[in-house]
Amino acid sequence: MTGDADTSAEPVAASESSAAAETSGAPAASGAPGWARAVILGGAGLALLLIGATIGLLIGRSEQPVSERATSPNQVDIGFAQDMTVHHLQAVTMGQLAYARGDDQAIRSIGFDIAGTQQGQVGTMQGWLSLWNAPEQAADDVMTWMAHGSDSGTAHGSMTAEGDAAMPGMATSDDMRKLRSLSGEEFDVFFLQLMLQHHQGGTPMAEYAVANANVQQVRALARSMLTSQGAEITVMKGMLTARGAEPLPF
Repeated sequence: MTGDADTSAEPVAASESSAAAETSGAPAASGAPGWARAVILGGAGLALLLIGATIGLLIGRSEQPVSERATSPNQVDIGFAQDMTVHHLQAVTMGQLAYARGDDQAIRSIGFDIAGTQQGQVGTMQGWLSLWNAPEQAADDVMTWMAHGSDSGTAHGSMTAEGDAAMPGMATSDDMRKLRSLSGEEFDVFFLQLMLQHHQGGTPMAEYAVANANVQQVRALARSMLTSQGAEITVMKGMLTARGAEPLPF
């Protein structure tokens, strides 16, 4: 569905040593061999996905009125969970790259935070899709669900970004290859530009879900995305300015 866009997600570290490293300003497990870090990162990332999926499966089964628990998902709920999963997975990949290769500790920290948060949200959304007996990914064009909300004005159809990116804001394969080829401040700047664009592209999807999703928990998750990513957009714009760089056209 995503063409050649790089949406693979390597697991993100959520271990105590990584959290401590982020707090202290030092890279996590810097002296550990590469294979050991890979095992740690892999186990932690799988744990995040399992926890998120479990939360998603349990949504609506506790501390919710019976009438709310019985609310059925509409096309917006399902489509949002499917497409935002794809959108998030690319952000996870970019965040992991920034955490591993960022020249500045601030870049490594924001990459760690974005990757961890969005990988957990992927688990939650995949848990919902399993609960709803819906496929993990849409079988047809992306973002067609944005024409089905009760408050919809203009139909968004399949909205495709330039190049091979599947949705607005997503980086193309060329973008991802360029990011991997860079180092130092050039890497930091391009990461900020791509991630800022990525957040901006996902904003209309979350706004539409807030307005039109049928399940209260889906609306709540979309609202939390707008809050957290809105704050990150402000931070990343400031980081670009501090480096004498401009956001990419959007």
